[in-house]
Amino acid sequence: MSLTKATLILEDGSRYEGYSFGAERDAAGEVVFNTAMSGYPESLTDPSYAGQMMVLTYPLIGNYGAPVRTLLDNGVSRFMESERIHVEAMIISDYSYECSHWNAETTLSDWLRSENIPGLCGIDTRALTKRLRERGVMMGRIEVGSGETGGGVETDGFTPSEAVSNVSNVHASVYSSINYVNEVSCKEVITYNASPTRRKVVLVDCGVKHNIIRCLSKRDLTVIRVPWDYDFNTLDYDGLFISNGPGDPDTCDAAVQNIRRALDGTKPICGICMGNQLLAKAGGATIYKLKYGHRSHNQPVRQAGTNRCYITSQNHGYAVDNATLGADWEPLFINMNDGTNEGIRHRTKPFFSSQFHPEASSGPTDTEFIFDMFAEMVVKN
Repeated sequence: MSLTKATLILEDGSRYEGYSFGAERDAAGEVVFNTAMSGYPESLTDPSYAGQMMVLTYPLIGNYGAPVRTLLDNGVSRFMESERIHVEAMIISDYSYECSHWNAETTLSDWLRSENIPGLCGIDTRALTKRLRERGVMMGRIEVGSGETGGGVETDGFTPSEAVSNVSNVHASVYSSINYVNEVSCKEVITYNASPTRRKVVLVDCGVKHNIIRCLSKRDLTVIRVPWDYDFNTLDYDGLFISNGPGDPDTCDAAVQNIRRALDGTKPICGICMGNQLLAKAGGATIYKLKYGHRSHNQPVRQAGTNRCYITSQNHGYAVDNATLGADWEPLFINMNDGTNEGIRHRTKPFFSSQFHPEASSGPTDTEFIFDMFAEMVVKN
């Protein structure tokens, strides 16, 4: 089999040489890692990865192909988290050119190619992840048609300033300045599971994963999905849900202002990931960028004030500063690895959130009870 050589160049000057699969084209973006052993179809279609090149640390990828791309009756994807792939590129160690799974419709490479997404294989992704942990998150660029051998790391003769010029382009030069939420959010109001007898929940779409819609609908709620900057305060609803999403929460001031007005009332509010950060900002707290983010399916999180710990799925590069929470707010969950915020709650009103993903697909599902908590609040309110 003839393979096209390709190289990943990071902004610190390091080079990782391997081979192209998927779409054979150059790409640039923020390079982040994911430690999941499975679930790459869900991760690839997670809008939270918009603008990023995803490095998978698990060595063998592609052995179960790509699932059937079918939609449920309500337009929600059956096996994926959105209608399309959102990552800028996929970076892996060993690619399996043959796939075997009852639900495989095509190979991973063919799926990437059909959506014009490049892949890079044949490099030591664990060494790359170690570098990202030591140096912090970096911009990177894949150049197809360059490189000598797979797996190499080479920094001599390539300065950081030269690397920056190589990885920068109009889409990825300043990741934090781009409003990726606006790029992935819906453009019109969409209603799911409609019924005059069901309680209505407004879902602020900052880049919502489809399993959030599935989880809310499964709890007999009508879901009214609105664009990220939509003034939902003009709607008749029983609860507010703020979704996950990509990029810097500081680019989403319109959503923060709408949420802040909702805080004057008592209707239940729940947020996930980006939703946690936007709820915190609406309550007066500040957000900061993590060195390399939390991106795995096995992060331990403790419920504040208890010894109860959960295994969670995470994908975020920013965190709430606990020290800036107002007197009416308190941490709800804490990350056991680094002590960072994993959720907040209001001391007197039915407002709470999680930084991790209780809707995680392909798991773990240990914290899906958060949807039960929210649904009970909506019914009782």
